[in-house]
Amino acid sequence: MTLPFALDHINLWLLRDRQEDAYGKLVEGWTVVDCCVNRDQARAQWEAIFSTQLEGLPVLRVIVTHMHPDHIGLAGWLCQHWKAPLWISATDYNFARVAMQGREGFGDEADADFYSLHGQHDQTFLNHVRGRGSYYSSLVASIPGTYHRILDGTVITINGRSWHCIAGYGHAPEHMALHCPELGVLISGDMVLPRISTNVSVHASEPEANPLQLFLDSLQRYFALPQDTYVLPSHGKPFTGLHQRVQQLLDHHQERLDDIMQAVQTRVLSAADILPILFKRQLDPHQMTFAMGEALAHLHYLWYSRQLQRRRDDQGVLRFGLPG
Repeated sequence: MTLPFALDHINLWLLRDRQEDAYGKLVEGWTVVDCCVNRDQARAQWEAIFSTQLEGLPVLRVIVTHMHPDHIGLAGWLCQHWKAPLWISATDYNFARVAMQGREGFGDEADADFYSLHGQHDQTFLNHVRGRGSYYSSLVASIPGTYHRILDGTVITINGRSWHCIAGYGHAPEHMALHCPELGVLISGDMVLPRISTNVSVHASEPEANPLQLFLDSLQRYFALPQDTYVLPSHGKPFTGLHQRVQQLLDHHQERLDDIMQAVQTRVLSAADILPILFKRQLDPHQMTFAMGEALAHLHYLWYSRQLQRRRDDQGVLRFGLPG
């Protein structure tokens, strides 16, 4: 389905399902996994799916892997349209509810101050950040007032088959991937993508976070799944070779960490200083928010592992350098 970003699509999944209703009657229908953003084009695409792909059957359940707008944006609309329950982790559900109320790491003066603290003083970018206070709610129609909580290890029965929930951290508060051993299929969400690396960021709402450590630890769990697992990612084409891809992602982040350690051999650096080291292309203001978060995630990983120390300079900017 189309997205209005540089990352221009998201894969959503329709799983044939059957469930007992409140009267014990078996009802045929579908489980939806992820929803797209709240845009007229996405609604029109969903309407086309309703009329051409559902075989006249209802949506029985909406599962959301995590609370980012491209995944949860139309969840409220879908749930209301079909009178279907939302299934999501408690952390992401509640974080989404808070984000709908205002900033919480998605843009305002406090966020601009956060980026300035880490050396980013470009006024075009900072003004862009200041204007993003309603960014999340502009992409999310509504969050249902009730939900069904998914936990790590929860087993969801879909059409008689067991799907095991795998929690992942670092990209979202409590991301849930779904693995069906019988089918040999993993709906990986954003945790394992075939061509790009998942964004892992420090946000103003949790300024001392160490999300890269959480993400790398979460990736290790996928080595326990069969190597020939068929992976259905949220972005990019389905693929096999899960273990190789996970190792590539681990290696990618280690290379970034090595590049930072090489750069700090001669001087202390802020997050803004290391952007050219990590990102070789020109960044627009939207991309810059992700890039600053990524830069901080890598610096915090090295800081928490005591490979770097952090100090505030005379201008009030936080900089990272070698210990001692």
